[in-house]
Amino acid sequence: MGLKLGSRSPPYKSAANAISTRWVTVLCIASFCLGVFVVNRLLTVSGPVRTVDDAISGEHMSQELHPVLKCEKKDTSLVAGDILFQVSKTHDVIMGLDKTISSLEMKLAAARAAKAGNEEISSVDRRPVIEPLNNRPKVFFVMGIITAFSSRKRRDSIRETWMPQGEDLRKLEKEKGIIIRFVIGHSATPGGVLDRAIDAEDAQHNDFFRLNHVEGYHELSSKTQIYFSTAAAKWDADFFIKVDDDVHINLGVVGSLLDRHRSKPRVYVGCMKSGPVLSQKGVKYHEPEYWKFGEEGNKYFRHATGQIYAISKDLATYISINGHILHRYANEDVSLGSWFIGLDVEHIDERSLCCGTPPDCEWKAQAGNTCAASFDWSCSGICKSVERMEEVHQRCGEGNGAIWHTNF
Repeated sequence: MGLKLGSRSPPYKSAANAISTRWVTVLCIASFCLGVFVVNRLLTVSGPVRTVDDAISGEHMSQELHPVLKCEKKDTSLVAGDILFQVSKTHDVIMGLDKTISSLEMKLAAARAAKAGNEEISSVDRRPVIEPLNNRPKVFFVMGIITAFSSRKRRDSIRETWMPQGEDLRKLEKEKGIIIRFVIGHSATPGGVLDRAIDAEDAQHNDFFRLNHVEGYHELSSKTQIYFSTAAAKWDADFFIKVDDDVHINLGVVGSLLDRHRSKPRVYVGCMKSGPVLSQKGVKYHEPEYWKFGEEGNKYFRHATGQIYAISKDLATYISINGHILHRYANEDVSLGSWFIGLDVEHIDERSLCCGTPPDCEWKAQAGNTCAASFDWSCSGICKSVERMEEVHQRCGEGNGAIWHTNF
């Protein structure tokens, strides 16, 4: 029995073939699964593949999702123009508010003055002098001639010279917008003989402006304040003038010089001075509150002399609104100047408002510089004005027809 060399072993070969087939099948399945896993993993990391349509759709979506960014860029390019536009609008709004506030302040002042006037009317039984606010006539200027019960002859000297009368006075108001009135209050006993005399004179000439004020020499500051307040309530004027009843006036010249300042909001026009503060008792123009002005011998602040001065509408309104807290010094021209000293007011030193009587005003008229107002400094008015007013008018007057030919 021997072993055959070179022979195969069939049982061993069959087992090897069987094992190999099963492993191949398992390996194929495992490879497939692994391939699927790897492919899915790669697709997840790299993202989906975008077609051209997808790209276009994506860009459109991006524009829809980010409109704010583009608006912001547009706003940035226009920011300078927008700021200027907003500043302009803000300025317009502020100007509108300023005009509204000014209008309301005027209405408030008019209401206060109207109330005061109506109280006076009820107490002394006189006809009203305060017009309803919406009926106030628009005029150029109101000239109030400050007078007293004892000054009938002075008033007549003015009526006979530079102040138009009757129909001419009404015509002056309608055609030129100039109001002229004698300004007076009432006596300490309303309805007494003094008041009745003024009533009779007013019935004859119809040229008085009555105030809720008790007349008295030492009450001139109070009278001045009440005059401006009440006049501002009755007339919507560009200017309000105060003048004494012993001063000569050329109305045409006054109108021309005020017309030059018509566009200015706060003007105070007069002959500006700075006189000494008098501390000695018993002297004329004594100032009881002299100590407020510093050491003895000091001078007042610059203010318009009291014979004549003019203030613009805004300043008259200011006096109306603040009259209850405005301090009154012994001299009314000092009082008025003190009310404006701390305000943004233009002081206009107009020397044609303080010419002397002849020959001074006569020489100036001959040189072509006709005076607006004339008086004597030594008398704080025309000395012996009742006797001399006609002379001054003849020698220094602008001519009776000048006012009608002057354009404002």
